[in-house]
Amino acid sequence: MSKFFTTQDKKRIVAAITDAELRTSGEIRLHVESYCPSSSLDRAVFVFNQLKMYKTRERNSVLIYLATESRKFTILGDTGINAVVPEGFWDSVREIMRQAFVSGLFTEGICAAVREIGGKLAHYFPYDKNDVDELSNEISFGE
Repeated sequence: MSKFFTTQDKKRIVAAITDAELRTSGEIRLHVESYCPSSSLDRAVFVFNQLKMYKTRERNSVLIYLATESRKFTILGDTGINAVVPEGFWDSVREIMRQAFVSGLFTEGICAAVREIGGKLAHYFPYDKNDVDELSNEISFGE
């Protein structure tokens, strides 16, 4: 599954996540797998919990979940970020991704989503000089 993205694509995505997190105490992760055995939201909740993304101090982590063969994706925010983003925000980020994905621009769509999410995280959860990177910025891969 890790072959869906080239090495350069992976570097670009991790760099986008790292850059976004330089402005916020929030955390962003990407999880990619081939097939989604249920609804993308149900699967994202499962992966979110499996990756222990709820263990951030401010509950401000965001998971971008992508199932390539199933052609499903979702964005899942933890309770801290969900409590403050405006209604429809996650839908607008999904639409950014969808438009890029329709054109086959998966890396670009993910990076654009990361920038959008990072902007909101920075607004509501600005970077603190004592901030600790609580979650890995690396892409996680399923089967």
